[in-house]
Amino acid sequence: MERTPVGEPRSLSSPVIVLGATSLVGRCLIQRLSEAAITTIAVSRNEQAPIAGVTWIMGDLAHLDFPPDIGARVAFSVSPIWLLPGALPSLHLTGVRRLVAFSSTSRFTKGNSPVASERATAKRLADGEAGTRSFCESHEIAWTLLRPTLIYQDGLDRSVTRLAHLIRQLGFLPLSGDGGGMRQPVHADDLAQGAISAAVSPAAKNRDYNLPGGETLTYRAMAERIFEGMGRRPRVVSVPPAIWRIGLTIAAPLLPGATPAMGSRMAEDLAFDATPAQTDIQWRPRGFHPRFE
Repeated sequence: MERTPVGEPRSLSSPVIVLGATSLVGRCLIQRLSEAAITTIAVSRNEQAPIAGVTWIMGDLAHLDFPPDIGARVAFSVSPIWLLPGALPSLHLTGVRRLVAFSSTSRFTKGNSPVASERATAKRLADGEAGTRSFCESHEIAWTLLRPTLIYQDGLDRSVTRLAHLIRQLGFLPLSGDGGGMRQPVHADDLAQGAISAAVSPAAKNRDYNLPGGETLTYRAMAERIFEGMGRRPRVVSVPPAIWRIGLTIAAPLLPGATPAMGSRMAEDLAFDATPAQTDIQWRPRGFHPRFE
């Protein structure tokens, strides 16, 4: 699929602030801004290697200390949305008047999860969004919230790459049931480009968008694409959910963070409408074709 640019970084005014700059999407965003010669102030908890045009600030979001008179008017947040409200007073003091922040569609998909920690995550996402909107609207900061679906970046993410790791270990991939639930994996670099487009789009001010990937495919088809990206013939095995749960218990050391809810969600449709984002920020993400070295 031919990709269409969704935003022009050079129309941003320097400098810009990036919170969560070392995340998957954050690193892609930093790279795009650097290539466009946009001066960037990036926040990280740890010291980072130099990047052209990027000034690194070490600190956590609740205790940010920006240089005086930095003149930043635009900020991007790729940090967990529930941490963002604590950073907003500091951003406001620097003069930020435009904010693009990432949340997640997990706000909707995990709200009724049988796993307490997943329900808690959904609540934190919802609370973080509400706190961000409230602060911005009371301090005249134009906001945009972006909710990605399943984020991947070849060999670097913790979802698609985790499945590839399991395939290497087992030689096949067991699915709970037939894996018929719909998925829309979205590449981290497309999200970075989408964030820039949102920042320069007047139509995106004070709006929120779900950002799915460029294809809607079943969980099984997604798994088969992962095999293909590894240069392997797909070997996907459907097993009864009860047996899959037993297998998950055995394979738990290979799947850090895996939960029993993973199996039931393989049958659920976790697809979202991209039409508003297509209209307002020309959202045109790539199809799902991961590649693993």
